[in-house]
Amino acid sequence: MTLKVDLHMHSHFSPDSLMSPEKLVRRCERVGLNCIAVTDHNSTAGALRARELAPFRVIIGEEVRSSEGEITGLFLEASIPPGLTPVETAKRIKDQGGLVSAPHPFDRFRRSVITAKGLDELWPHADIIEVFNARNNLDADNRKAREFAEAHDLVGSAVTDSHTVIELGRSYVEMPDFDGTPEGFMDSLRQGTLHTRKMSPLIHVATRFTVLYKKLFRPRAGRPTEAE
Repeated sequence: MTLKVDLHMHSHFSPDSLMSPEKLVRRCERVGLNCIAVTDHNSTAGALRARELAPFRVIIGEEVRSSEGEITGLFLEASIPPGLTPVETAKRIKDQGGLVSAPHPFDRFRRSVITAKGLDELWPHADIIEVFNARNNLDADNRKAREFAEAHDLVGSAVTDSHTVIELGRSYVEMPDFDGTPEGFMDSLRQGTLHTRKMSPLIHVATRFTVLYKKLFRPRAGRPTEAE
């Protein structure tokens, strides 16, 4: 079986998304994604919920805000706390048997991107680097990530970084099925073909609106909204 894999997406458990796990899963089925990683900011809750719902593979992920910027953990068993150094963040991921991915490492417009210092510390512990992120505004930033991956022998991925349903299915990796283990996943990912389609830069306007909306209208109990 061939897998269509997207390793970076957000549900309403992230502060900048309104997409419920239910709608996320339905959209993935509609566009043919059959292996995904839900990677909410500093939380595995969305991934756990999506795994309960999906008839396809869901990898438990988290986009962790380290002291030097964002790092993604995949195949997690529990959430990684934010604010740790890049090396400690990677160690916590590896202690769970997980994989370390560097998300959008050279996007010059996002404040959360890992710093040059952080990436220098992280890459010896990393497994994957996003060589194409559909939300990167500039082709040069994706190209720089690809060159970095080649220079440091890291496996590249193509992701949507979806925060809305319309983004899902635009970019993905087509690869052979794997045995369910992180090691087997990496073997298959190395054989993968990247399919890449950029999003309009205007998608970031929608994300900023979502952050403001959730600050103003967040449910009292702190539960995620079902607005989308």
